Amino acid sequence: MTMTERNADLGAFRYLRTLTNADELPALHKDYAYHRPALGLGELDPPPRILLLYGSLRDRSYSRLVVEESARLLQYFGCETRIFDPRDLPLPDQVAGDDHPAVHELRAHSLWSEGQIWCSPERHGQITGLMKAQVDHLPLAYKGLRPTQGRTLAVMQVSAGSQSFNSINTLRVLGRWMRMFTIPNQSSVAKAYEEFDEAGRMKPSAYYDRIVDVVEELVRFTVLLRPHADQLVDRYSERKERDEPVVTHVEKAGLA
Repeated sequence: MTMTERNADLGAFRYLRTLTNADELPALHKDYAYHRPALGLGELDPPPRILLLYGSLRDRSYSRLVVEESARLLQYFGCETRIFDPRDLPLPDQVAGDDHPAVHELRAHSLWSEGQIWCSPERHGQITGLMKAQVDHLPLAYKGLRPTQGRTLAVMQVSAGSQSFNSINTLRVLGRWMRMFTIPNQSSVAKAYEEFDEAGRMKPSAYYDRIVDVVEELVRFTVLLRPHADQLVDRYSERKERDEPVVTHVEKAGLA
């Protein structure tokens, strides 16, 4: 599919943010960045599909700005990205049967994705309600499909004060609960209001470098796991529940 065709497909969605200046990476020293960090780990075509979620609706939301910087890096590394806009998302259980266009779209984007990035502010020592609401709208099972299971996940947080890890620790717990492969690296940006310029672009810093590290690692794990994702989440208990007996290679060959 061409880029024009992909953009036409995206036009059907109402709750995606448009990424501005996607090709501009002023804080990245490209001499030290692999353009294809997952080269040799698996098939790079089609491009890895990454969904990004953020946890604040402020006009100058630093979790959103971190997500946008991450999306630009992901595109530089050869991925497709979607940034979900949670502005109209209802609270969990607020709408009967979750029958709301924003909920349907969030689930569609999650099903589309192979990997995800979650970034939340730390508020009152924890992730925001908005961040949790988005995760709560992603059921483990949905119409016979699993919107999160088997996908890779990178977790990030921003703080107004000194560096903390409360939000990313909670996001790791949520990622495990949602049966996602949460990568080892993570990002926590302290005093986030000092790390961005007036245009909302992140300044060169050790915090920015760590975000590059996390994004690079997410791409690698996503490509590495993509041919094995179905097998890695194939469970005995679920095969038993579906009454799907296993046919072994010996039995297939008629040697049993």
